[in-house]
Amino acid sequence: MARYTGPKVRISRRFNEPILGENKALAKKNYAPGQHGRGKKRKQSEYATQLAEKQKAKYIYGLLERQFAKLFSEASRKKGVTGETLLQLLEARLDNTVYRLGIAPTRRAARQLVIHKHIQVNGEIVNIPSFTLRPGDLVGVRERSKSLEAINNSLSIQGAKKYNWLEWDNNEMVGKIVNLPPRQDIPENINEQLIVELYSK
Repeated sequence: MARYTGPKVRISRRFNEPILGENKALAKKNYAPGQHGRGKKRKQSEYATQLAEKQKAKYIYGLLERQFAKLFSEASRKKGVTGETLLQLLEARLDNTVYRLGIAPTRRAARQLVIHKHIQVNGEIVNIPSFTLRPGDLVGVRERSKSLEAINNSLSIQGAKKYNWLEWDNNEMVGKIVNLPPRQDIPENINEQLIVELYSK
């Protein structure tokens, strides 16, 4: 499946947030990219604000439009608050969970580990980044990949990150999905209600 592969710093500067992990560029140039980036900002319309929020969520989780629309459609059919359900579905993706467990330092790196068959789900190799996990699923590093320097470096750095909806066994290099995360346990700066309003037009 295709994904955004363009300039990452440009996207972070567009939203004035380090959504793809770039902090230094924002400190040096805390204005939008392009020749008019320093100019006076015009007030955005309601639609533009909603669209920007959707675009930001897409970039954060590494989805393209068709994938995102499909996920929103699924969230709207489920019981509960649509916006929160959408974020839960995004968090339950395999590539995102590998990132949250600390196995990879970024979602892009997590996606690569999954595609290259370094990750198992319930003991079986899964190489589909969009694979949806459910409570009780076990996500771990394949036995042959446990000695990979990239994985061990990430775990040593990211290990301090803890999420209430995930459990991690460092000895076995296996994590468990305890439950889908409630909104307060999702740290991303996304106003999901704006996305719901956009798709409701």
